[in-house]
Amino acid sequence: MAFTTDPFGIFKSVISVLLLTFSIVLIMALIAVRETKISEEVHPVLAYFMCWGAILWLTMVEGGQASLVGLTPVNAKLYKDSHKLAYKQTKITNKGDNLDRYLMGRQFMVVLVVFTVNMSAAPNADAELWDLPGWVMGIFLEGGLAMILFTCNVGQLNTQVNASLCMLDYCNNYFGLFTLYVAMFIEFSGLLHASYLVQLLVAKLAGKPIESKEEPRTLPENIFFWGRCLMSLAILCFCIAVTFTALFQSKTTMWDSIPPGVAVAIFFILVCVVGMLEGMQIAFFAVAKLRPEERGDTNFAKLTCNLLFKGEGNNLPGFMIGRQLCVVSCMFFVARVTSVDVDLDKGEESI
Repeated sequence: MAFTTDPFGIFKSVISVLLLTFSIVLIMALIAVRETKISEEVHPVLAYFMCWGAILWLTMVEGGQASLVGLTPVNAKLYKDSHKLAYKQTKITNKGDNLDRYLMGRQFMVVLVVFTVNMSAAPNADAELWDLPGWVMGIFLEGGLAMILFTCNVGQLNTQVNASLCMLDYCNNYFGLFTLYVAMFIEFSGLLHASYLVQLLVAKLAGKPIESKEEPRTLPENIFFWGRCLMSLAILCFCIAVTFTALFQSKTTMWDSIPPGVAVAIFFILVCVVGMLEGMQIAFFAVAKLRPEERGDTNFAKLTCNLLFKGEGNNLPGFMIGRQLCVVSCMFFVARVTSVDVDLDKGEESI
């Protein structure tokens, strides 16, 4: 995306940089005075390490997805010799259903990073800093604007925009290869296999078979697969029970002004919104390298692609910016709803 030179565009860029700088200063100062969970309970140094480490890893988690999904329809032989590490990654993701496995593991990493940043940099209840006015604390810290701007601008948006335009160069490194291996291992562990049950249910309701690029599973493979599905489902049910019990007992980091019932309803709505936005992003990356006649036959598919790829190609990065702000805002709210807050050292009862 070319840098705009019109006055309004420059004004927006300046305001964005100022807000980002102010947000980073607020968050770093908050950690320094031990007003975040990790800095208070352990040490600010650990909070700094966890916060920046998670954000830096998020740059590859987000950019790697843009690269690997976008490179799917591209003939790998074209860059086999010029981008050897990128070729090594696409050789894995383009084999069978590995791209779906990578995307599942990658999504867990995104959520893990958001929760890590939330624990290390989000303000404690009634946190104070520099005698700032209440409205500043409310908007930037309690409302989460500083966290959203920090996470989006530093960890996600710039990497997605760059990776969508320079797919090969972005993932052509050992950092990207390591991130791919971690995502694949997370999926292999079975923690997320409950998602496959949802996939099977949706396909059944839609009356459409699930297309696979692999041969049918053997009996041992079926046992291993369904065993992991049952394990994942049991873990998911346990997590839901613990989270909702803590929520209705006011033992989460949720704001006191929001009733538990309302929080649960908003939680499910936001999860659905995040799911839709994540699916749209993957779909858009997948069609980015296709010719117009290969992008679908339905009216909505044509209208969406025409809007997305018209002009100089700035709409795809623009969509990613708006989408990411929505997703991160939803994820930080979800983190508030689902983070259990029980201080056993002060005699509080466990769940």
